[in-house]
Amino acid sequence: GQSLAKIVVHLIFSTKDRLPVLTPAGRGELNAHMVGILRELESPGLLVNSVADHAHILFVLSKNVTLAKAFEEARKGSSKWPRTRGLGFTGFHRQNGYGGFSVSELGSEAVKRYTAGQEEHHRHRTFQEDLRAFLQRYGVEFGERYVRD
Repeated sequence: GQSLAKIVVHLIFSTKDRLPVLTPAGRGELNAHMVGILRELESPGLLVNSVADHAHILFVLSKNVTLAKAFEEARKGSSKWPRTRGLGFTGFHRQNGYGGFSVSELGSEAVKRYTAGQEEHHRHRTFQEDLRAFLQRYGVEFGERYVRD
């Protein structure tokens, strides 16, 4: 039988210790690399945008891949690759945890605008404030120490 699904996910994860090590010069290549990783997982990236200390990825999750697997592959690939490219990401590592949020088809345009505007957005609101707001909006229980770490 035929199995059909369209699961749009907004994935958010940060650098280890939220260090601002993602330089503007290399972010475009890094974002494109993450799109390629997702493509290999049959999980097309709709929009990927990194800022100094974290990344937002809007993508369609393959019906054959778990969210944890998609995150792990994106994290692993986006941690190793920059160090081999000489993009100024010395000592760069991703954190182990992530936030993954479902997005409706109608809501995906709003998430795209939000994701594309990260530089401006984070001039007024920290990553931690944003993450808390997402977790509260989605009714996710969380330990405060994980938002700070």
